[in-house]
Amino acid sequence: MPHYCDIAPGDPWHGPYHDTDYGFPVRDDSVLFERLVLEINQAGLSWLTILKKREQFYTAYDKFDIDTVAAYGARDTKRLLSDAGIIRNRLKVTAAIHNAQCLQEIRASHGSIADWLDSHHPLPKDEWVKLFKKTFRFTGGEITGEFLMSTGYLPGAHREDCPVFKEISALKPPWQR
Repeated sequence: MPHYCDIAPGDPWHGPYHDTDYGFPVRDDSVLFERLVLEINQAGLSWLTILKKREQFYTAYDKFDIDTVAAYGARDTKRLLSDAGIIRNRLKVTAAIHNAQCLQEIRASHGSIADWLDSHHPLPKDEWVKLFKKTFRFTGGEITGEFLMSTGYLPGAHREDCPVFKEISALKPPWQR
């Protein structure tokens, strides 16, 4: 199976994500929430589908403002389920809302989501998966692993000979600590 570094460069959708987002360390709570929502919504679909809908997700989920999404009620759920610009799956929509509420609790106890992640780092992937399953909804092994790779907490986002790998390494992502 080809590595993302083989197929993404030059692609109008995968290329920009590969070159500027995937594997770079993330500290911003709204970006971490975005990545979690996108990874959950990718389950059963292609990543290309999610990348093409990324801007619509950003709009539909109020710029991934955790407090706003955590306060969503029945009207917002109905709005999201009728929005053709995103993935209209009830389990994924309700997971996003529930997970935003969990992230509020994490921020209250740790200051930020990144600080919470740091407090558990380093963990092997299987322990991360257990932690995420205990903490969030709709987070199995693949979703958790991709979330952590995409945000710099697990290695594997880029091959070592990929030019982006060197750029990320200079930033000292958590997996290198």
